[in-house]
Amino acid sequence: MEYIYTALILNELGEEISEDTVTAVLEAAGAAVEESRVKALVAALEDVDIDEAVETAAVAPAAAPAAPADSTTEDDTEAATDADAEAAEADEDEDDEPSGEGLGTLFG
Repeated sequence: MEYIYTALILNELGEEISEDTVTAVLEAAGAAVEESRVKALVAALEDVDIDEAVETAAVAPAAAPAAPADSTTEDDTEAATDADAEAAEADEDEDDEPSGEGLGTLFG
């Protein structure tokens, strides 16, 4: 991730994204630099307009259609109601059994 951030920083500052500049920023930040990753990053970004890519990425989530507020179906509602009823029955069954808790159990 730090390699991507480095490219973004260099782009924002108007600096060339080269092996030397990426390595310099990473080293200045105290990151362990892997030469193969630096080369791969520089090669991958060679023909990329980073400003355009960032703008496109920022617009994409805003343009995504929103999910309906209540997309549950009648079957989903019925299943949830059944599950609630079963849970309530289980709670009632547990209440019928002596729990052994309370002051009465301390004094026999």
